[in-house]
Amino acid sequence: MIIKTYKTTFQHFLLLLFLSIPILSSSQEQHNIKYFGKDFFILEGTQINDSLKENRYDRLPLSYKELVRKPVWELSKSSAGMSIRFFSNSTSISVKWTVLNNLKMNHMAETGIKGVDLYFNNKGNWQYLNTARPTGIENEFKLMQNMSNEMREFKMFLPLYDGVNSIEIGIDSNSVIERPLHKNPKSIIFYGTSITQGGCASRPGMAHTNIISRKLNMDCINFGFSGNGMMEQPINELISEFNPLFYVIECLPNMNAEQVKNRTIPLVKTLQKKRPNTPIVFVENFLRESSALDIKGKALTNEKNATLKAEYIKMIEGGFKNVFYISSENATGDDHEGTVDGVHFTDLGFIRYADFLIDQFFQLGLIPKEAE
Repeated sequence: MIIKTYKTTFQHFLLLLFLSIPILSSSQEQHNIKYFGKDFFILEGTQINDSLKENRYDRLPLSYKELVRKPVWELSKSSAGMSIRFFSNSTSISVKWTVLNNLKMNHMAETGIKGVDLYFNNKGNWQYLNTARPTGIENEFKLMQNMSNEMREFKMFLPLYDGVNSIEIGIDSNSVIERPLHKNPKSIIFYGTSITQGGCASRPGMAHTNIISRKLNMDCINFGFSGNGMMEQPINELISEFNPLFYVIECLPNMNAEQVKNRTIPLVKTLQKKRPNTPIVFVENFLRESSALDIKGKALTNEKNATLKAEYIKMIEGGFKNVFYISSENATGDDHEGTVDGVHFTDLGFIRYADFLIDQFFQLGLIPKEAE
């Protein structure tokens, strides 16, 4: 009986030991991850100094809180178009981030709303690796493991429709992380709507401003405000303070024809007052997919486009320089499969639109040859 009791006890001990191995292994793995904050990476996709912002990952200065409408200010808290870049020789990459609102939408994946994408520099091209999937306000996710310990350049694209309060990069405790230098002093500034902000990309890297940034290896600054991109004077004034390679204005989906008529030339005058030699590119409104049968909807979009074209012709005939016009025809292909709801782009739509814009930029002579 004593021998049997000892045998049973020993078996229980072995079972507990066996079951505890994964827990100990997981605990050891977590213990070997060390996190690093903002001093160890650079923030791209913004040219506003941290000291001027309420939060480092905001898109407008704090001084604009009382200058813009409340919806614009609230949307500016989203980190759309921003990314962080760093070097590391770690065999694993993790990320820990806290979002502002834990936003959910019925037509956009949460990975796009508040997730984080990881890319690495593969011989000069940014290659996608993985997406950190959010679970709530506070998030932690292991993006990569089992890598060789060579030094690599990494980029993380930040949430499109939620704000970031903080973000940290996790690497092996015996590895290093290095802050790189800024690469290109010139940028492209986009001012627009929910599509500009990234709706409804499945993940942050698939917004067209981020795709263009990777393909041209150039910073793209995203001033997309969902439902609120309206060529408004405070934003016009703000973006005139920067010195980009050129401006892209894609506000028409949020405007009516009267607003287009009243605000297009004032926007150009505001920008050219400080940046007379910086090109300004206007993009037409896309036809909604419902326009195939919705007669009234199609007429309204065509009216806005006709108004923009009339204002453009008026400027050209009036002697304005460095103003360009892009027709939206076939911007996302001709098979009508590029949207999630007839309006906002899927990843397919964003890829097609990014390629379309890049081709237009080259045709207009806006991109230097070395960017090809």
